[in-house]
Amino acid sequence: MIQMVWEDAPYPMLAVNAAGVIERANSASRSLLAGADAGERLSRAAPEWLSRAHHMYSDGLGAGQAGIGCEPPRGPVGQRVFQAHPVHADSDRVIWWLVDVTGHRQDIDALRAERGWTAFMVEASNELLSSLNLDRCLEMTASLATQRLADAALVVMPVAGRRHAIAYCGLQGEAVREDTIIDTRTLPGLTEALQGITPASAHWIDPAHAPGWVLREGPGEVGSMALVALPGHGLPAGALVLLCRSHPAEWSDNEQMFVRLFAVWAGAAISAARLYTEQALISETLMAELLPPPIPRLEGVELAALYRPAGPSERVGGDFYDVYPVAGSGRESLVVLGDVAGKGLEAAILTGRIRNTLRALLPLADDHQHMLELLNGVLITDDDPTRFVTLVLVSFEARGGQVALRLTSAGHPPPLIIRNDGRVEEAGAPGTLIGMLEDITSVTGSVVLDPGETCLLYSDGIIEARGGPLGDDFFGEEQLSEQLRQCAGMPCEALAERVQMLASQWVGDGEHDDMAVIAITASRTIPHGPAGGQLA
Repeated sequence: MIQMVWEDAPYPMLAVNAAGVIERANSASRSLLAGADAGERLSRAAPEWLSRAHHMYSDGLGAGQAGIGCEPPRGPVGQRVFQAHPVHADSDRVIWWLVDVTGHRQDIDALRAERGWTAFMVEASNELLSSLNLDRCLEMTASLATQRLADAALVVMPVAGRRHAIAYCGLQGEAVREDTIIDTRTLPGLTEALQGITPASAHWIDPAHAPGWVLREGPGEVGSMALVALPGHGLPAGALVLLCRSHPAEWSDNEQMFVRLFAVWAGAAISAARLYTEQALISETLMAELLPPPIPRLEGVELAALYRPAGPSERVGGDFYDVYPVAGSGRESLVVLGDVAGKGLEAAILTGRIRNTLRALLPLADDHQHMLELLNGVLITDDDPTRFVTLVLVSFEARGGQVALRLTSAGHPPPLIIRNDGRVEEAGAPGTLIGMLEDITSVTGSVVLDPGETCLLYSDGIIEARGGPLGDDFFGEEQLSEQLRQCAGMPCEALAERVQMLASQWVGDGEHDDMAVIAITASRTIPHGPAGGQLA
């Protein structure tokens, strides 16, 4: 029976004595290691790393020590990677178990690669946002692109007429700036990219079609070339041309996503610097980017949103919301409500960065968990425990008079559902806040609203409003729910105003945190006007 267990064990097993001679080998080990027979020396039958590990372990046993330490040795066997686990059988014999960890190693390598990309994106965002000098932004974009994205890069920005500002960085790693006259039609897709027609994703071009002003001395033989539009603040900021020795197939889907994210940040930085240079009004431009967006008009759904910063003289803060009429690959719309740690301008800057990141991740909106994981990866590399955010994501779609919602909360107060009969229900589980832990968890729940019913999203500035008769009591979740029971059937604009008014009255003249409220209501009647317009 023992012989059968040994011979049929699923893992390769070798019994080796102190002299390094194989005394016993099971079927799995003989299949893996040619020549792994009894009487053969381990150094001849096994890879060098395993023979060396055996001698280190045996020597350690002889000295009364653990041998090779806590981490089992690992190494290649053919095209696979194995980890060797020793078991001390008796005074001079060790049994080695070999476990195939190739897939685990590949997962670790993939995780390291993704963390490398995330670290690069953090560095890129810090570098790009550190200066409002337009020339420096152009040169920095080209230089950063050669660090991770390509072997050489050009940034092209229109100036006037046929004149364009160009920043080029080649193998030397030093970016140079020039203003020159070019015909954008000589590079396929460039005219459209500079007009903002193409999205911020890589558009591959045959290098044979590239003009001399693009190739220059080049990075040697150019195997592939990509054109990426740089979106700016409402207007295209320019285009990024990437020159690579390799073939574009070497870019994975994740790498394509990071290229798009880099383009969003680079475009935002160049656009801000250009506006500052031309108008000296960069503060107002950035302020406009951080202000709450207008609410779109959607068929079958009514939306209302209100925001009140913490300070009486402030226009932005740590709370934010965004509404995306179409997100992901389906027909769902997406609402995001978040609360960044801190107040004032510093919180507002982090808010803008998070909103830009989420905007770049919209193609992944069908998978809330994946979006939150990628955003967490960006924030966690800051190594600053004070830079975190709570979020709630709500994807919704009108279906035959009802509205179907998918809700995911990341450390944020759960949304509340106000039913037509006055019931108030919590929706979704709290989940993990974003930016503090490497691994996060979240649960996505589903809710259906009948006509007239509302889903209310709110920041903790509502329930943590401190005041009341004694001046030091929280408004609280229980009081909020009680008040909402009296708001059944109320139009969404009136309901949002009611919630913010109650919290404000509770605070009185005292200090308070940022307050944000969004109401999503299933329309009682389907609007006849065109969808996608803006509310006045």
